[in-house]
Formats: sequence, structure tokens, C-alpha cells
Amino acid sequence: MEKKIWLGVGLALLAVIIWSGNFVIARGIIHQVQPGTLAFYRWLTASLILLPFAWTQVRTHRNEIKKAAGYLFWTALSGITLFNTLVYVGAHHSTAINLALIGTTSSPVMAIILARIFLKEKLDWLKVTGVILCICGVLYLLVRGDLSNLWHLSFTQGDGWVLLAALTFAIYNTMVKRKPTNIPPMAFLWVIFALGTLLLIPLFIWESYNFAPVEWDSSLLWIILYLGVGTSVISFICWNKAIGQLGAGRTALFGNLIPVFSSLEAALFLNEYFGWMHLISMLLVFAGIIVANWKLFKPGAV
Repeated sequence: MEKKIWLGVGLALLAVIIWSGNFVIARGIIHQVQPGTLAFYRWLTASLILLPFAWTQVRTHRNEIKKAAGYLFWTALSGITLFNTLVYVGAHHSTAINLALIGTTSSPVMAIILARIFLKEKLDWLKVTGVILCICGVLYLLVRGDLSNLWHLSFTQGDGWVLLAALTFAIYNTMVKRKPTNIPPMAFLWVIFALGTLLLIPLFIWESYNFAPVEWDSSLLWIILYLGVGTSVISFICWNKAIGQLGAGRTALFGNLIPVFSSLEAALFLNEYFGWMHLISMLLVFAGIIVANWKLFKPGAV
């Protein structure tokens, strides 16, 4: 059992390390490509790359896939179509550091609550304490490090978009835990990637007619490839397997590690300010991770 747990921990960590670059990229190319267009090209690339590896499974299990069409639709809508698109929208109104801190620290809290309500996952005092610490970390950032602002708390447009994105990813985490066992993982991923891409087509067409054309260059091509292969195919495979090993609520807490890498990258590549406000917020959510997952360090933990 311990081997299973640490395998899940390793997979979750690998996923968040790769995912960390997503927020920096989202902020860095806001003047080159619109949010829906970026999301469309990302998931189209991921779908095409995954197709050769998944096609045999998809064809063999097409009947099971048809029966689960409703479930697959909502899973694709929440985790593929909406989540990253909303993050990319938020990038037009907020810094990469705030995108990572707000988005990745609020989603685990929502995921734990949803997992408790819909999946009946155990919610002991350690998880409750961890959730409270994570909430404190998010609130500290939202009040810009001044607790007196708590009584006059208001969300910026970017904060609102990112919090909405966090909710959609929490829904995705909860739904993945209920994935039909008769649909193989590779087939499952390709179907939700493809469905998510199709659902993005209306937004892609609308942006094509209402905004300037995409400014294509070699850097953007490499970015799309990184998003399509790394943050989509590799990270999602690792993340979904980690959910199977650890549970939706516990796995989601590891997403709080993304701000560490994202913030350092944003300061390094985008010259964004990183100060005590961000550090204190990080320390609070890290404490939440440790407390909520304290049982992981005990022999025989499940």
C-alpha cells in the first residue's frame, strides 16, 4: 500500500512541475494569441499526438464510450474546454504569479469539498485544518497582504476568472475519480481531449472574426507544442493516475506546489514582482498541504 501511495505522490509532483509553465506562458503571450484560440490549438495538438496511441483502444471500446457519452461530455467541458481557457482569459487581467497562486490554491479546497459531497471521501480534522490554511493563504493574497482590506474585499476581473477556472478544475478532479472502469485510460484521455477541442470551435471561430490574426513565429510554435505534449498529454496522464492512487481530494492538494515553480519562472522570465505578500501566501498553503497529507508520512497510510 505504501508503494501505491508514493507512486501517486511522484506522479502528482511530475504533473505539477510540468504544469507550472502554463501560467507563465498564458501571461507571456497575451498580445500574440487570444485565450480561446490558444486553448483550441493546444488541445488540437494534444488530440493529434495522442491519437496513434489511443485509436486501437477507442475503436475496441467504442460501445462503452457511447454509453458514457454524457459523463465524458461534462468531464471534457470542465477539465479541457473551460479550465485552461478561463486561465488564459484571466491572464489578460492578472499577473502570472497571481494566476498560479489564486487558481492552484483555491481549486484543491473546492475539490476536497466536492469529493466529500459527491464521492463521500473521508474528511478528517487534518484535511479540514489543511483546507482552512489554504483558504487563509488565498485570502491573504486577495487582500494584497493587508488584513484590514478583508472588510472591503473585492475581486479584480482577473481574480474572478481564475477562481471560476479553479472551480471547473475541481469539478474535473471529482469526475475523474468516477471514470468508468471499462474505458482504458488512454482512450479516456483522447476522447475528452477531442471532445474538449470540438467544444472550443465556436469560441475559436468567434475570436478569428473579432480579433487580429495570430502572430505566428517559431517561438509560438514551440509554445503550442509544449502545451500540447507536456502540459496536456504527459501531465494529464500522470494526474489521472495519481487521482486513482491517492483520491481526488488528496491529489488536488499537490496543485498548491505549482505556484512555487510558476512564481520563480514569472520573476525570472517576465520580471514580475515577487515579495513578502506572495511568500507568506505560499507558506500558508504549503502548511495546508503538509497538514492535510500528514497521514502520508505514516506507515500503512491510505
